[in-house]
Amino acid sequence: MSWQLQDAKNRFSEVVEKALTEGPQHITRRGKPAVVVIAESEYRKAPKPRRSLAEYLLSAPKVDIEIERAKLRLRDVDFDL
Repeated sequence: MSWQLQDAKNRFSEVVEKALTEGPQHITRRGKPAVVVIAESEYRKAPKPRRSLAEYLLSAPKVDIEIERAKLRLRDVDFDL
């Protein structure tokens, strides 16, 4: 079933009960899909990521990058006011 956000907020207990007895409850915000309320038992069945985002990023190949700093002439600043 699909609920508009305002209706889901006003009838949250009903949304939860239907998620437990009938299955996932889809909630829209401004007419677009936003979230799904599911029973805890269904959530536990869902596949979990094999690794965290941090682990994924840290597993990327290491690349040596050499950055050269531009040799710009610094301007003189007068601190006397």
